[in-house]
Amino acid sequence: MSEPVASKPEVISLGCRLNIAESERMKAMLGDAGDVVVVNSCAVTSEAVRQTRQAIRKARRARPDARLIVTGCAAHIERDQIADMPEVDGLIANESKLDPRAWNVPLPEAPPSPTRTRAFIAVQNGCDHACTFCVIPQGRGVSRSMTIAEVLREVEHHLNLGAKEVVLTGVDVTSWGHDLPGKPPLGALIGAVLDTFPELPRLRMSSLDGIEIDEVLFELFAAEARLMPHLHLSLQHGHDLILKRMKRRHSRDDALNLVRRLKIRRPDIAIGADLIAGFPTETDEHHAANLSIIDELDIVHGHIFPYSPRPGTPAARMPQIDRVTVKSRAAELRAAVAARRAAWLGALVGETLSVLAERDGTGYAPNYARVQLPSDREPGTVVNVIPRSLEGGLLK
Repeated sequence: MSEPVASKPEVISLGCRLNIAESERMKAMLGDAGDVVVVNSCAVTSEAVRQTRQAIRKARRARPDARLIVTGCAAHIERDQIADMPEVDGLIANESKLDPRAWNVPLPEAPPSPTRTRAFIAVQNGCDHACTFCVIPQGRGVSRSMTIAEVLREVEHHLNLGAKEVVLTGVDVTSWGHDLPGKPPLGALIGAVLDTFPELPRLRMSSLDGIEIDEVLFELFAAEARLMPHLHLSLQHGHDLILKRMKRRHSRDDALNLVRRLKIRRPDIAIGADLIAGFPTETDEHHAANLSIIDELDIVHGHIFPYSPRPGTPAARMPQIDRVTVKSRAAELRAAVAARRAAWLGALVGETLSVLAERDGTGYAPNYARVQLPSDREPGTVVNVIPRSLEGGLLK
């Protein structure tokens, strides 16, 4: 009788791109550690915590004999509640999840290999700001930056493994460098990556705080073809009073002026944004401003979050909007983004798009439009495609 095949470690990632990058590192770090499932959790909203609990239960049903470990923000912010779940065997602290010693595995000899055609590199972690709705600083701690040399080593490693696109991510990426000697701006890091690796065809940024985009980074977005024309803003709202109550550092006009300046220089840049619906004290007027900024910024990659009170945050103590209204306003925001996105994608039909092929038979254009590819396209190759139709949000 043949021996049973040993189960491989599995890492389930929820939430942001930083979690995706960290999950890839954990999977590579765990190697052949045996029958273990890791849930890398998210706590950005109460819905994210619900999905974390759901993922834990689903993972236990799928692999009843595995050791199930939970890490990430929910495991930190709601530690006792997660630990009390009968499906959970243990927790790993968020700040320790990339430390091999926490998992009792050998120290790696080299950075982990990418598991996707795009390499996600977490250049920054933590946050020094105090937005009134946000619990992430509780789960991630203060802002910490990788040095330029450390980032360049990781980029080189992924390029040697064949990655065609590098995505730089973090909790508050535009605060990169604030804790380093001389406080270099993010543009210095992006410029160093592009200058050091002329063979890197595509560099993409994750969500950015528009008010902290320095002039060097602005010029790179405006003129550097290898920096993808895709800017996702940590916007949160379209009305100045709500932005003030959120303790954001930008105004509506700041966002409008930034995008206007960029579109003059690079008309094809695609704008994304995070928007919160139903923030405490939000009136119909405030909601109307939130809706209108979608059209004014031409937001085609929208992440809409119905506000939910998070434990220990100032916003949780403000006058709350009823849940029916919150959900209704979130639905209106999603519909507005969907309309802008459909028009934008429709305008790309018949255009030649340079698409990076993924393993699922689709790929992403530089502006992050998703495109169906012919079945003979190898994952990791960049091919020119002329889509002839738009079906279900997918260019074909």
